Amino acid sequence: MPRGASPKREREYEELKEEFEREGRYPGREEEVAARIVNKQRAQLPETESAPEEDRRARPGESGLPIARYEHLTVAQIRARLHGLSYIQLRALELHERAHKNRSTLLQLLQRRIHH
Repeated sequence: MPRGASPKREREYEELKEEFEREGRYPGREEEVAARIVNKQRAQLPETESAPEEDRRARPGESGLPIARYEHLTVAQIRARLHGLSYIQLRALELHERAHKNRSTLLQLLQRRIHH
């Protein structure tokens, strides 16, 4: 792991490496793959120095979506934040989801909320 990684990321790296070794995945490359996964997460969630300054300063809602940091939330976390959103906000989430992650369970949930 590169210097400057948080203790949480260090733990994730160790857990991934051990999981890959236990399961026999990526033989001989467990450390490399685990490091790549953790570093990708660090870059996506502006934790690295290479992350643009504007991303590190991001405030809720700047993505144009009604749920802050939507791209980094799980289906369960998004479900918990849907209450009180308008038809237009739900539709915006549905369109964004279709264009990006396209998670079927979330799309079904959004469609039920939209058509309810």
